[in-house]
Amino acid sequence: MSLPEDLIKVLDLTRSHNRWRRFECINLIASENTMSPLAEAAYFTDMMHRYAEGKPRKRYYQGNKYVDEVELLAMDLMSRLLKVEYVELRPISGTIANAVVFRNLANPGDKALIAPVQAGAHVSHTKFGTLGALGIVQVELPFDLERWNIDVDKAVKLIEEVKPKFVTLGASVYMFPHPTKEIAEAAHSVGARVVHDVAHVLGLIAGGVWPNPIHEGADVATSSTHKTFPGPQGGLIFTNDRALYKAISKTVFPWFVSNHHLHRLPALAVTAVEMIEFGKDYASQVVKNAVAFAEALSAEGFKIPTEHLGFTKSHAFVVDVRDLGGGAKAAKLLEDANIILNKNLLPWDPPEAVKNPSGLRIGVQEMTRFGMREDDFRELAKFFKEVLIDGRDPADVRKKVIEFRRNFLEVKYGYDIPEDLKDSLIKVPMLL
Repeated sequence: MSLPEDLIKVLDLTRSHNRWRRFECINLIASENTMSPLAEAAYFTDMMHRYAEGKPRKRYYQGNKYVDEVELLAMDLMSRLLKVEYVELRPISGTIANAVVFRNLANPGDKALIAPVQAGAHVSHTKFGTLGALGIVQVELPFDLERWNIDVDKAVKLIEEVKPKFVTLGASVYMFPHPTKEIAEAAHSVGARVVHDVAHVLGLIAGGVWPNPIHEGADVATSSTHKTFPGPQGGLIFTNDRALYKAISKTVFPWFVSNHHLHRLPALAVTAVEMIEFGKDYASQVVKNAVAFAEALSAEGFKIPTEHLGFTKSHAFVVDVRDLGGGAKAAKLLEDANIILNKNLLPWDPPEAVKNPSGLRIGVQEMTRFGMREDDFRELAKFFKEVLIDGRDPADVRKKVIEFRRNFLEVKYGYDIPEDLKDSLIKVPMLL
C-alpha cells in the first residue's frame, strides 16, 4: 500500500529527528533528558488516549480504576523519594505548577519578589510570563554577581520593605543553591510564603546532592519532571503544608488543568523507582561531570564567570562568549557541529540582548545519563575549542562528534525492558 505524500513527509522528518538527536548529536540543553527504555515503554500505553478529570477515586469520568492506582502509587513514590508529605502530580508542566501555586498565594495587584531574569529566573516567574498573566506585580530581588546568587542582606531588607505575598526562588540557570533558609525566615516574618522552583535540580535533590528547599523552610516547591529528573515531560508540586496542599489540589482542576496526560503517570512512577535505586550515583556523577567540563573549557581558553566559585554545584554552568561573537553565533556554530545547547542572558546583559546574549548555557545531565564521565567531557571541550576559538569548519568537527557519540547510545542509571514484560507492555519502536 502506498502512503500519502504528506504522511511520508511526516515520517521522514520524525525519523530524521530521531536519528540526529539520539545517535549523532551531543545534547547539552540544561532542561532536557531521556527516559530509560522501560519508562518509555510505560509511557507508550493506552492511557495516552484517556481522560481522568479530578482526583484519584474521585473522577468525573469512568474507566479509571487502574489509572487511579497508578497515580496514587506515583504520588507515594515521589513523596518517599523527596521525603515530603504531599505531592500533586496533575500539573502538566513546571509552568502550570507555578501558575497553580502563584494563583493560590496572591491575587491580581499583589506583589511577589523574584530573582532577576538575567540571573536565571524562569520566564514563568516574571511579568513577561505566568506572573504577569495572573496580574501579580513583579519586584526583583537584588543579585550578588560576585557570589552568583541572591544578595541575602539586601533581599531581607527588601522583603521587610515590600511585604510581598510570596517570594520565588530557583532558576533556569541554577548553579548554586539559593539561600532558602534565610529568605524563608524573612518572608515568614512579614506573613509571606516562599515558593521554590526546583525544575532544574529535582534529580539532584532526589539523588541527595542538592538541598531540598522544603526541608530548609520553603512553603511549597514546584518542578518539572524531565530535566535532571529523567522522567516524562510534566510538572509537580510538593509541600509539607497540609492546608496549602488542599487548596492547591482544589485549583489544579478545574482552573489550570482538565485532563492531566495520564500516560505520564506510569513513566513517572518507573523513573521514581529508578531514582530510588540509582539516583545517588547518577546525581553525583552529574555534578562531577559539570565541574570537569567547566574546568576543561576554561583550560581550553573559554571564560567561565563562576570559576572563582568552583564553577558550579549543579548540572549546569554558563560560558561568556562575548569575545567570540555572542551566544547566538556560538550556539549556531556548535549546532552545525552537532553539539546542541542554547544561548543565554548573563547578569550584565540588558533585556533587549535576548536575541544575541553574552552567554551559553550548558547542562551535562542527559549525556551523563548516556554514560559520559569526566574524561569524556574533557574530550568534548576540545571540540568546542576547534569550532569557536580555532575557527574550524563545523562540518569537519561534526564528523568527529558523530563518531564520538557512538560510544554513548545506551541509557544508564535505569532499567531496560525485562524479557517477561515485553509481550505485556505496548512497545512503540523508535522510527529509524
